[in-house]
Amino acid sequence: MWALVGGMFVRDGEAVVSVHDRGFRYGDGVFDTLRVYEGRPFLLERHVARLLEGARGLGITPLPDSSALARLTRELIDRNGLLHALVRTTLTRGVSTGWDPAEAADPTVVVVEHSFAGYPERLYTSGASIVVLTENRLRPAAFAPAVKSLSLAAHVQAKREATEQGADEAVLCTESGFVAEGTVSNVFCVEDGRLRTPPLSDGILQGITRDVVLDLARRDGLLTEESSLPPTSLREADEIFLTSTGMEVLPVTRVDGRPVGPGRPGPITLALRRQYQEFVRETLATSTS
Repeated sequence: MWALVGGMFVRDGEAVVSVHDRGFRYGDGVFDTLRVYEGRPFLLERHVARLLEGARGLGITPLPDSSALARLTRELIDRNGLLHALVRTTLTRGVSTGWDPAEAADPTVVVVEHSFAGYPERLYTSGASIVVLTENRLRPAAFAPAVKSLSLAAHVQAKREATEQGADEAVLCTESGFVAEGTVSNVFCVEDGRLRTPPLSDGILQGITRDVVLDLARRDGLLTEESSLPPTSLREADEIFLTSTGMEVLPVTRVDGRPVGPGRPGPITLALRRQYQEFVRETLATSTS
């Protein structure tokens, strides 16, 4: 496998960054993950744009050229030859031996790829389980929704707790007690035929898959609402699903050990999953990437 480090292609096992890199020292950077289907990157330009927007939000300079980064990412995908994969790009402020961000003048860019054919099919047929962690609360957002920060300690601890409880995913709450997001996902619920998801103003990440699903739902005439959700909204919802680059649209059938609705994936969730998969096929068919 090949990796891209500092604009150069190296063997994945030989890829290194400095121990003084601020991403390693302080989590001072951003990252992005995109999906590869049939050897082709999905929504590459949107992922690159969000990555750079997030880095800009942190004041990282100079930023790499978006076209050049997209071209190198495509080359990495071609070199590795994986049909189905995830590509992670990490962009940090660079190297400094002290605390002052101004000491770092050369950002670090690392792109790696690994094989990924999707989550287990059983999760889509039977549904995933989540736990809502009302005590593990996210601080008010310090960054814009586009900043996919490397600083994810709260999310890591939430994932550990979910695993310990035998759940597939954990949902974190805001300091105000509203539903925020999963450890690697955005959260949606259906109430009386209405699709609801937390607003960006509640400090959640602006997921690219989240945006696509909202667009598809509106195109289909489904009433959508971006509004703060108390945890009870999830526990009383008719349907719940999660979205992310890797999950696509993942049904949730158990919350805190209790069934969601009738305990099986709901019709709106299943319809949106089909629409999303069709959107992927159509996009790749017309893409020049």
